[in-house]
Amino acid sequence: MKKIEKVLKVLEEQKLDGIFLNKQANVNYISGFNDEASFVLISPKGYFFITDGRFFEEAQNICKGFEIVNWQKIGDNVIKALEKICKDLNIKRLGFEGKWISYSMYENMKEALGNTELVATENIIEDLRYIKDEEEIEILREASRITDKAFEEILNHIKAGLTERQVVAKLEYIIRMNGGDGVGFDTILVSGKKTSLPHGKPDDKVIEEGDFVTLDFGVLYKGYTSDMTRTVVVGKPTDKQVEIYNIVKEAQQAALDTVKDGISSKVPDDAVRQIVKDYIEYYYPGIGHGIGRDLHEPPFIGKSGGYTIKKNCVITIEPGLYIPDWGGVRIEDSILVTEDGYERLTKSTKDLICL
Repeated sequence: MKKIEKVLKVLEEQKLDGIFLNKQANVNYISGFNDEASFVLISPKGYFFITDGRFFEEAQNICKGFEIVNWQKIGDNVIKALEKICKDLNIKRLGFEGKWISYSMYENMKEALGNTELVATENIIEDLRYIKDEEEIEILREASRITDKAFEEILNHIKAGLTERQVVAKLEYIIRMNGGDGVGFDTILVSGKKTSLPHGKPDDKVIEEGDFVTLDFGVLYKGYTSDMTRTVVVGKPTDKQVEIYNIVKEAQQAALDTVKDGISSKVPDDAVRQIVKDYIEYYYPGIGHGIGRDLHEPPFIGKSGGYTIKKNCVITIEPGLYIPDWGGVRIEDSILVTEDGYERLTKSTKDLICL
């Protein structure tokens, strides 16, 4: 319950009687519940996990220390359950997640909780999630181990004549067969000229001899996601493919070499720019982000800075060059920030693989 103790301290500092959480990743982080359709209210007077009949029994088994509330037993929506809790606890000032609540839900809350002041809060839970604890780190290590194993196996199934969509289907099957709960996000698998699209979508394009193939995928494991990108070539690479690949590989290592506790999130981007300077027009400047219960969470790594990279942050480093009508290369690892450097969580080779 250490996480809740930290939340209660913030509530005291901000003179709040409670906080209502509706962002799923934050709800899951605080409660340990890994499914959907759930909400949390934390108050010095009690901790409440609110869900519906589908998840009530599961929540009872998982959310220790919480009073489990089935909102369907109280009224026709979650707000009715929230209203009852606030009335029972005499909550006068209730915090809510200003960035994540819809306008309509806010209006419904305001109407239902007429005697309770609603106070928008920002990043109370996100600030706790910024640095991972040992349990989270071990989960992310295992998610990354499954990612590496899936990459090793999918290499046997990438060949000319198959469509991108067919390879994605095989990859996602392999992930589950190796212990993943599913994919962490929609898999990016593009080939040929489509590799110039940083977030291109797999379709019925047939992989051809000589194509670059970029795979950006992650494994969902116990509510957390890994993230890794590798670019391979089918057949024999051209001199330009080798050149661009090696520049990106060198740039990624240069960025990794800057990582340690206390640096600005701008520093890795500065290192990449020195390596890719001859191709700077093809460089996308957002080269990393935190990972955890969300695929993209602070700290964000790039030219704008604004964050401090801290020990036990888990982040990605993923520079790429994307040349329109030719193709592109991205290489990405998930890493754990240490005091003096980093630990690679995704350990797959970064040598250019020719299939």
